[in-house]
Amino acid sequence: MRAGQMLELILFLLFRKDEEEMAVIYATLIIKGKKTIQDVPDRLKDVVKEILYSLDCGWMAEE
Repeated sequence: MRAGQMLELILFLLFRKDEEEMAVIYATLIIKGKKTIQDVPDRLKDVVKEILYSLDCGWMAEE
């Protein structure tokens, strides 16, 4: 694996983890009533909805 490919892979994994953490944060804020699904950036909405459904809070994922 070339150094450039390795760097791309590392960056992908780092940013993906950040997005997953942000999705958990948004889901938590939605459950607490501080945010709604409409406040979630489009790139995170699907993951946030999955989290909400897995926590039996699917009704909070409705737009």
